Amino acid sequence: WQTCWFKVELNIPLAWAGREVHFVWESDGEGMVWRDAQPVQGLTKEGEKTSYILTRSLKESEPHSLTLYVELACNGLFGAGKGSMIAPPDPDRRVTLSTAELVVFNRDVYELLVDLEILLDMAQLLGEENQRSFQALYTANQMINVCDVTDPSTFPAARDLAAAIFSQRNGESQHTIHAMGHCHIDSAWLWPYEETIRKCARSWVTVVHLMELNPELTFACSQLGLIPVLWQAQQYEWVRSCYPGLYARIQDFVAKGQFIPVGGTWVEMDGNLPSGESMVRQFLQGQRFFQEQFGRICSEFWLPDTFGYSAQLPQLMRGCGIQRFLTQKLSWNLVNSFPHHTFFWEGIDGSQVLTHFPPGDSYGMHGRVEEMLKTVKNNKDKGRVNHSAFLFGFGDGGGGPTQKMLDRMKRMRNTDGLPRVQISSPGQLFSVLEKESSQLCTWVGELFLELHNGTYTTQAQIKKGNRECERILHDVEVLSTLAMAQDRAFQYPASQLQQLWRLLLLNQFHDVLPGSCIQLVVEDAMQYYTEIRRAGAQLQEEAVQSLCSDLLQPEGRRNTLVLNTLSWERTEIISRPGPDGAETLALVTVPGMGYALVQEPFVPPHPVAVRKQEDGSITMENGIISVCLDAMGRLTSLQLLDSGRSSVPDGCYANQFALFDDVPLYWDAWDVMDYHLQTRKPVTALLKPLEITLAGGLRGSVTFSLQVGKSSTLTQEIILDAMCPYLRFLTQVEWKEAHKFLKVEFPVQVRSTNATYEIQFGHLQRPTHWNTSWDWARFEVWAHKWLDLSEHGFGVALLNDCKYGASAHRNILSLSL
Repeated sequence: WQTCWFKVELNIPLAWAGREVHFVWESDGEGMVWRDAQPVQGLTKEGEKTSYILTRSLKESEPHSLTLYVELACNGLFGAGKGSMIAPPDPDRRVTLSTAELVVFNRDVYELLVDLEILLDMAQLLGEENQRSFQALYTANQMINVCDVTDPSTFPAARDLAAAIFSQRNGESQHTIHAMGHCHIDSAWLWPYEETIRKCARSWVTVVHLMELNPELTFACSQLGLIPVLWQAQQYEWVRSCYPGLYARIQDFVAKGQFIPVGGTWVEMDGNLPSGESMVRQFLQGQRFFQEQFGRICSEFWLPDTFGYSAQLPQLMRGCGIQRFLTQKLSWNLVNSFPHHTFFWEGIDGSQVLTHFPPGDSYGMHGRVEEMLKTVKNNKDKGRVNHSAFLFGFGDGGGGPTQKMLDRMKRMRNTDGLPRVQISSPGQLFSVLEKESSQLCTWVGELFLELHNGTYTTQAQIKKGNRECERILHDVEVLSTLAMAQDRAFQYPASQLQQLWRLLLLNQFHDVLPGSCIQLVVEDAMQYYTEIRRAGAQLQEEAVQSLCSDLLQPEGRRNTLVLNTLSWERTEIISRPGPDGAETLALVTVPGMGYALVQEPFVPPHPVAVRKQEDGSITMENGIISVCLDAMGRLTSLQLLDSGRSSVPDGCYANQFALFDDVPLYWDAWDVMDYHLQTRKPVTALLKPLEITLAGGLRGSVTFSLQVGKSSTLTQEIILDAMCPYLRFLTQVEWKEAHKFLKVEFPVQVRSTNATYEIQFGHLQRPTHWNTSWDWARFEVWAHKWLDLSEHGFGVALLNDCKYGASAHRNILSLSL
């Protein structure tokens, strides 16, 4: 990840007058040319950008001697993996500079080569039944016959032959492809956040340079110009801070309608795991930034590379002023092919957004004939719509469009035998699709990606940090709002909260929160969570001091102030320091969004009873539920006393830990395959048998320890509180396994064909059977704080405070740890 700077002194020979001169640079690392203290060109061999144009036609008045600087990063477009893209970075990796030359570029030869490439692709790909393939082939052959490589004066005649083919027009019914320059840059993935800042600069300065070389042209009532699509406000903010000169140029092209901000979110976040409030803040922070910087909010939401899409997103989009959505990730489905490319997507409340998947199933096209033909052939909504998107440019690690991509598409603008290609914009595309939308189908519910199911669980500390920090920021805002409502002198910490929210939103990027990133990124993410916890605790303390200052210094006996930041009344057991400093328990009832003082101990009507049986099992009961646990901490019985009904089937064990092999086909941190279910091994190696730690009263608890796999240990405390309708499991795992997957299972005596899972601001039902391929492809799904299996009048729910991976097959609720 180190940086090398090269000072390049150039002397252009006088004999090159009138010639096009390039500075050629080829290296393993990503580079950027600086001229007059400004970035002017990205250099990336993997992104087909290895030259910087010094002059299109050298004039005597132009400087023949000049100095450039090349900033070279010791990493490639896809990081610095050892041996493969998704391997850990190689600390001993060396970057080689293989070429640094001053050259004359023969543009006539270049144009001939592009002509021949398009013609030969047409000849090969249009098929023998299509006369255009033969016309293209014979034209290419004639060009070879006409062209004498030693005589440049023959080149124009050869080019005229190609132009005659390219100028033969399509009929009116031909499919129209809306081509948009695209530069997908992951905010962190195989490289850390800091490297992304430079990736943005390298990619975007190249895009701006291309815009300056490719002015707008008139063609078929549309503009021919490069229109890169960028969507992450965080990346704009980085460039604005670190490269103000480049940012000013970008703003100019935004004003011209060429550089189009779309997306509307702070980062391209994961589409499943952030809470509802976090998703709203992604749109709030993103739309606010675009409004402030560019004078407009985004009308399209682009999320092309995240690992599935919550059924709540259509409602959130509509609430944030967005009615159009584009992605392509469902083309990665491993089992079922998604049936549409253009359709209406309906969320859990009935909200609908017009949705488009580019039929080429990619956001990194290169403008080739093969890609154009695939876009038409692959389109699953033929007859309903006659327009589709085509996103071209190197992506994921940045790079963006190239001049050759543009030159290819210029030859295909309206050429008989090929789809019509026009450089377009998201607004133009969706406006046309809206006019053609009368026959479109509707997809109801989540857009579930049948791949990358392991991202719901990978990197447990990141998942825990996200959930905890979401809760912290919620509590700070509630308490600060109440403090301000009570005392107008209290300063609401708006700027501090915005900074903390932006840190949290950044960590929700679709390769960070899912855990599909390198160790450097994980370390950065954990530091951001630590900062949110620290600053959040300080802001919370300030709000409480203002809100309850008269209650925090009571006279006389010692009181405990308890605050409830949720909107319903809660009765719970709390732990507080006693007079001697030891922790004591108290039962307290606190109103919603309110507080209570704990003074005299409140005795529950039915204290918890804990009893050890002769066979080593332990029972706990609190008047609401009763439970029986065996020596390994497994539930053999769980009863809701009023119903007289047991929740655990006879002969089954709930709270059963199970270990699975985790060896996916390729995407190691991303995937868990369905065949892992065949490797299930119950965890039964007991290190410390079940024993009573609290004997009852306000609270009863028991603990035990297990060995997991070869080297890991698991310790769990199971707690039952007075007046509490649920059992709590505090689980600590010392994880040292590789390619293993730990889950905990709860077989329940409930029969239902659907289980219910919490999602953002709502819930979703998924089948518990595997009748169809769509059902069994969801062998591992995501949920937020709970999943539930219920039948009429009775049900069991499994809750968690930091997990997302889950499943419910038949009558077994499973949580992935």
